[in-house]
Amino acid sequence: MDPAYVQGLHDLLVQVTSADTAALKDATAKLNLEYYKNPSCIVALATIMASPAAGEGVRQLAAVEMRKRVAQNSGNMWGQLPQSDREQIKEKLPEIVLSDPDNLVRHSVARVIAAIANIEFPVGTWPQLLPFLHQTCVSPQVVHREVGIYILYTVLDNLVEGFKDHLQSFFKLFSQLLADPESVEVRITTVRALGVIASYIDSEDKADVKSFQESLPAIIQVIAQCVESGNENGARQLFDVLETLLILEVPILGKHIPQLAEFLLQMGGNRSYETELRVLSLNALNWTIVYKKSKIQSHNLSAAILQGLMPITTEPEPEDIDDDAPSRSALRIIDGLATGLPPSQVFPPLRDLITQYFSSSDPNLRRGAMLALGICVEGCSEYMTSLLPAVWPVIDAGLQDSDAGVRKASCVAVCCMCEWLSDECVSRHAVLVPAIMTLVNDPNTQRSACTALDALLEILHDHISLYLPGIMECLGSLLVDAPIPVKSVVIGAIGSAAHASKEAFLPYFESTMTHLQHFLTLTGEGEQIELRGITVDAIGTFAEAVGKDVFRPFFPEMMKQAFQALEMGSPRLRECSFLFFGVMAKVFEDEFAVYLAQVIPPLLESCSQTEQGEELSVVEATSAFGTGTSPQNAITIMDEKVDVNGNEMVEIEDLDVEKMMDANSAIAVEKEIAADTLGTLFAATRLHFLPFVEQCAMQLIDLLPHYYEGIRKSATDSLLEIVRTFYDISDHPEWEAGLNYNPLPQTVKDLNEHAIKALLEMYETEDNKSVVTTLCNSLAETINKIGPGFIDGHLEEISKMAMEILDQKAECQQDPDQDGDEEAPEDQAEYETVLISSAGDVVAAIANALGADFAPAFGTFYPLIAKYYKKSRSLNERSSTIGCLAEIISGMKGAITPSTQVLLELCHKALSDPEADVLSNAAFAVGLLVENSDMDLTAQYLQLLGALRPLFNVQPDSPANVMNARDNAAGAVARMIVRNVAAVPLDQVLPVIIAALPLRHDLLENRPIFRALFFLFRTNGAALHPYVGNLLPVFAHVLDPNVPDQLGDEIRGELVQLIGALNAEDPNAIQAAGLSIFLPSA
Repeated sequence: MDPAYVQGLHDLLVQVTSADTAALKDATAKLNLEYYKNPSCIVALATIMASPAAGEGVRQLAAVEMRKRVAQNSGNMWGQLPQSDREQIKEKLPEIVLSDPDNLVRHSVARVIAAIANIEFPVGTWPQLLPFLHQTCVSPQVVHREVGIYILYTVLDNLVEGFKDHLQSFFKLFSQLLADPESVEVRITTVRALGVIASYIDSEDKADVKSFQESLPAIIQVIAQCVESGNENGARQLFDVLETLLILEVPILGKHIPQLAEFLLQMGGNRSYETELRVLSLNALNWTIVYKKSKIQSHNLSAAILQGLMPITTEPEPEDIDDDAPSRSALRIIDGLATGLPPSQVFPPLRDLITQYFSSSDPNLRRGAMLALGICVEGCSEYMTSLLPAVWPVIDAGLQDSDAGVRKASCVAVCCMCEWLSDECVSRHAVLVPAIMTLVNDPNTQRSACTALDALLEILHDHISLYLPGIMECLGSLLVDAPIPVKSVVIGAIGSAAHASKEAFLPYFESTMTHLQHFLTLTGEGEQIELRGITVDAIGTFAEAVGKDVFRPFFPEMMKQAFQALEMGSPRLRECSFLFFGVMAKVFEDEFAVYLAQVIPPLLESCSQTEQGEELSVVEATSAFGTGTSPQNAITIMDEKVDVNGNEMVEIEDLDVEKMMDANSAIAVEKEIAADTLGTLFAATRLHFLPFVEQCAMQLIDLLPHYYEGIRKSATDSLLEIVRTFYDISDHPEWEAGLNYNPLPQTVKDLNEHAIKALLEMYETEDNKSVVTTLCNSLAETINKIGPGFIDGHLEEISKMAMEILDQKAECQQDPDQDGDEEAPEDQAEYETVLISSAGDVVAAIANALGADFAPAFGTFYPLIAKYYKKSRSLNERSSTIGCLAEIISGMKGAITPSTQVLLELCHKALSDPEADVLSNAAFAVGLLVENSDMDLTAQYLQLLGALRPLFNVQPDSPANVMNARDNAAGAVARMIVRNVAAVPLDQVLPVIIAALPLRHDLLENRPIFRALFFLFRTNGAALHPYVGNLLPVFAHVLDPNVPDQLGDEIRGELVQLIGALNAEDPNAIQAAGLSIFLPSA
């Protein structure tokens, strides 16, 4: 090689490593132009890399650049070198890598070796490589062992497929290296190499699986050594490997899950270890629960894990909400247990711990108990309902605790209760509102209390009238005096007060708007931006409360403010503006149309913006969006500068990952809101939106594969809302059930086709249950709206999706540790039951759309649905099963006849269920079966009436679901009367059914009830004559023009005719009942 060529390259590399920007730029240009296009540069770089005189920085840079050239275009430049040069470089590299004194240089040279191995090893032209690596790994010199295992790790990462035949020898070698007596670096790198190998082991390779499993105790030991010694960098690498092992479908960890969970819990709970390392341990435990749920469940580990977590929840929390800490990690794991496992395994042991901790004299223990109680509600809400009489005293005591920290934690628990157990919270408003208002007036708890008040007011509805003046007086004063963080939650609470009180908010509207004007001009980062955003949200809620006529004077100025916020560079403010646009569109409808041309472009721009790090990979972006603990990138060498083709890549070290995570979180939420707003705008402005439909629909389709599940959910919902609205405004015939339907307009059909194809494609790989639940709910609504025309052509695919979910075989329901033919356990997490219920809704919608044509499919679906009605199943499963079958009966009508007997037997069982929700659906199903089946069920009447009779035994203060069951029972009896009045003992039945009127809860059942009354007036008026005095006030109630329609036009018209007939017999009674205004002559 020409020494001058080598020297020239050396001098330019020196320039590149200098601090002189101009020299660096000039040198880089010359290198690219004069050297890096010539294969000879590889030999020159190798010469510089081997020269001690070159200096560490230059040698390392030479190695980095050499690796790039070798890898470039799949090794094309390397292949252009003469064979003799290639052989000489391969011969020299082992000597270079072992002799260089600098660790960073050695690592860079190791990557050169890996790059060449990637090209040479698969074709068998570097047979010396493996013997060299083995010899180096067992060298008596520790530095050689460190270099050897690092090279092996990097080579495996690039080329593990080529080494599959050598795995057993590697396992033997690694078992020695895991116990290296001198170097933790050897032990750590060995674990990383094992992590690479794990990704390529097949479940069928029993010997490899067994060998790997035998190495697990040593791997855990190496992790423990790093944590105990405070080696954070090493621990991070090892926890990444562990998390990779957790997500693999090969059952490497299965048998060791109890020991692994215990180990991670011990690491996370040891307060003598570094905080960051404890958080890493707890994050790994969280991933263990997520990915090895079936093992956690089958070994019933929840109680032991909770026992270890509870002491951690009592530790101090950092002030900054974004800072992580062991206590927050522990609560996150409790949330994961509650949402991912059957509540029967989680809530009983947790309740015992909460009781124990809350009775402690240590306020930290009481605070931990209250936070744990709040965090578990999401996943255990249904299970908790019957146990609430024992839960409320704990919360009440917490709100009055002597320690401010406990009182604040109790406010958090109230927020959770309001979100997931809203009816139960509303029933205790007389206790909760005064208790929380007391804390609002306490500076020590003000912010937390306002947040709890916000959550409570959101659900209070009519009850707010009792408290509105006092609440508004208190919150109004805080708007003036409180610090900014408190003002933010105060404004949120005022918005919720407006939402609950509606027109009753009018007296406070203008004065509150005056108070809030100043906050709309804030421009400072952090708290000021947050306050401005919350103010915009609240004003949107005011508009919904007071109506468009009252809000109209503020409308143009507020739209101007929202547009200005879009230009301020804040994802949070853009998110708030988008929400505001959606609310304004709903309030002003056609009047909003003039803004569409200004609003749609920023929404589409938001949806299509690139998040930081997206160019790295979707997997890495997923990691960045979440907690930063995603395992998918664990075994990638993250400081590579080129991809497999030698193209430039972003250096991971050059990224501020924490900043990227924050930015991606904010942008992803902004995109989620933007996607949701598109569907809202179309539904509100309808025809005016038509010029934007195609572009918006295609943009939403593009978002369906997004890495963030919130965006996938909003894109799914919004896309199908666009489909429904487009159908609504098209010139379409009313659909009739069955496959012989009137064809849809071509434009509607085209849009449907684009949407369904994309959504079903998303479903095939969707691993998030909440996304699939959203898809099912939206599909069911859309099928019911558009009818058979929507599903024709995709009926088989949609049916297959529903069957997979009901059979618990969907991608999002898979557990790699569960055998494919193994039945899923009956005891399920509550989120699983919600998903299965949503699939049932899809089946019911298909039955509704197909009518009698659904009959061939019913036999397939029935066992999949009916298996969820057993005493051992949860309330939600039992209730949704019967409800689903009722809707199917309603859709199929007479075609249900062949299945009458089997359905009747199931309904009989359900009518003896202890839960009112199930009884309500069972009564509804029985009534529909009697009404629609062609089978004569007269012989069953007395038994059915006997089963329905207890549902009428209600008290004025009975819960809403008990009242709802009575309404459905009344509807069922009415259907029986119409179907065969001779089989009904009217003298016993009529007093009971008429005493249940007027219906107060399920108003749709008014229709069968009034049909029965009309039928009896026509055919057996004498039977009803004694009850006319009772019925007239009922007629007045359902015809009241001041309440929403309870009857529908047809029933209303017939009722007015009946009143006319009754007036002819007794006009005084009609006048006394206030019904004269409905007479034809009125």
